[in-house]
Amino acid sequence: MSKKIIKNNFESKLTRLEEISEKLESENIGLETSIELYEEGVKLSMECITALKNAELKITELKIKLDEFSRNVNR
Repeated sequence: MSKKIIKNNFESKLTRLEEISEKLESENIGLETSIELYEEGVKLSMECITALKNAELKITELKIKLDEFSRNVNR
């Protein structure tokens, strides 16, 4: 999956979460619809958290590689 698709996918999930939040806070919707929206929001939140954790891990790995490279260059 390309980086652009991943970025757009993450951003679209955040946008959808905002929409869900606004609907739950402002619209007069029924209980069933509220539960469905809430369930969708939880799923999207978990997917976003996973994406952020993966990004954090990748950054940590890159930082370690850079530190190792710097130590080897300075020998």
